[in-house]
Amino acid sequence: MRRCLESLTFCDEIIVLDSFSKDRTVEICREYTDKVFQEEWRGYIAQRNRLRELATHDWVLFLDADEEVSPTLRDQILYHFRTGVGRFVAYEFPRQVFYLGKWIRHGEWNPDIKLRLFLKHKGHSGGQEPHDMVIIDGPVKTLTGKLWHYTYSNLNHHLQVVNRFSSISAREMYASGRRFRLWDLILRPQIRFIKGYWVKGGFRDGLRGFIIANIVAYGVAMKYAKLWECEWEAIMDKEYRPHDED
Repeated sequence: MRRCLESLTFCDEIIVLDSFSKDRTVEICREYTDKVFQEEWRGYIAQRNRLRELATHDWVLFLDADEEVSPTLRDQILYHFRTGVGRFVAYEFPRQVFYLGKWIRHGEWNPDIKLRLFLKHKGHSGGQEPHDMVIIDGPVKTLTGKLWHYTYSNLNHHLQVVNRFSSISAREMYASGRRFRLWDLILRPQIRFIKGYWVKGGFRDGLRGFIIANIVAYGVAMKYAKLWECEWEAIMDKEYRPHDED
């Protein structure tokens, strides 16, 4: 958290939206800003849009607690704002992941282009939980400076997040009308592994690349397995629901 906040000191305003953390998060945040808000968690997309509402300046930059604006990216942002943003209403830039003690340079995780800086009245968060995205009305410029992402602290943490995200994704798919197909569960994880490890060069990151490709494929498998589970639970709930007596 501190690393993230330090990288944002060039901004005119820092706003933190916390969901009642039980560690020292709020205490640390108040060292950098008095605009620390605590609200119940409403989902990734809703949290982003709430932050947008709280912002009092025209431009908004979204960051998660485990991310950091690199010095190069900071300097590029400041340069464009000093010289004039022109017709652009948003900026996107690559996010690079630090995983198990090393920067990941290949595979599905790199380049991972993120649109995070935008004119407040020209963008909002959308997408499908848990993967939010900024939807923009206007031209976007791509910067080369990197957003650094200090992701999972260890393999157990990675698997915990995959488990949580796959559950959210499955529920969202089911709610939107998507239904289980066996070939999704059989083929999609394999295709995802091949894409990340071979097509996008994940093998160049050595053992870490192999681990990432396998866990990504596992996450895909769990998403579709849990979609099947949602359907099965709905059927069982309907079958065993008490009926009114005649």
